[in-house]
Amino acid sequence: MMDYLQAFFLIFIGVIAGFVNTVAGGGSLLTLPILIFLGLPPSIANGTNRVAIFLQNISGIAGFRSKGVYVFPYSIWVGISALLGAILGAQVSVNIKGDLFNHILAIIMVAVVLITIFNPIKNPSETIERFGKKHQTIGVITFFFIGIYGGFIQAGVGFIIMGSLTLINRISLVKSNSIKVFVVFTYTIAALAVFIIEDQINWMYGLILAVGNMTGAWVASRWSVGKGDVWIRRFMIVMVTALAIKLWIS
Repeated sequence: MMDYLQAFFLIFIGVIAGFVNTVAGGGSLLTLPILIFLGLPPSIANGTNRVAIFLQNISGIAGFRSKGVYVFPYSIWVGISALLGAILGAQVSVNIKGDLFNHILAIIMVAVVLITIFNPIKNPSETIERFGKKHQTIGVITFFFIGIYGGFIQAGVGFIIMGSLTLINRISLVKSNSIKVFVVFTYTIAALAVFIIEDQINWMYGLILAVGNMTGAWVASRWSVGKGDVWIRRFMIVMVTALAIKLWIS
């Protein structure tokens, strides 16, 4: 049984993770080790974390919409594509351990740092967004593979989503964030279903963690709209650099 101190600690960690996940990404690299430290087996910690992620992104979507920031119907198309990929990724996660993913993800994170620093969006007000048939098709295909990764492990997927949207559609980081929370919410439905079927979730831990994640996501979604691309870019560079170093040496 969890005591009150552990519950408070889990909520506190959830607030930080929810904020980090919504503004940039990588919050699951904080929550997963904490869940394991509290006694959950790694596979159950992975499934339990999805409960918090799912509810977190409902809060994040509401926060962005309250500020009038959303990109539809494109979010729906890439969300559905990612959902299909996540079914495959979650199945792999349940049955296979992938230590090699740490080094692969570290390399991806370095690439995302470079994209974030040297990305074509220097002045969002002058950016020409690319939502023609060609770029939407590329986006839908790309998000299927992002969904596979997200379904598998989740950690760091936010960086990959935002980097992809920057390169493919040339949209601001604020709008990228709004798409990201919708996409992660959508594909987490599939991933969560797989973990439920495989009985890989501790609901008490997941729901307590979700209280913190939802709070952090709500604050972050509204904060990021007010701060704009400059502050999001700075936050991403710091987080993604720290994440890449951690993954490479762990």
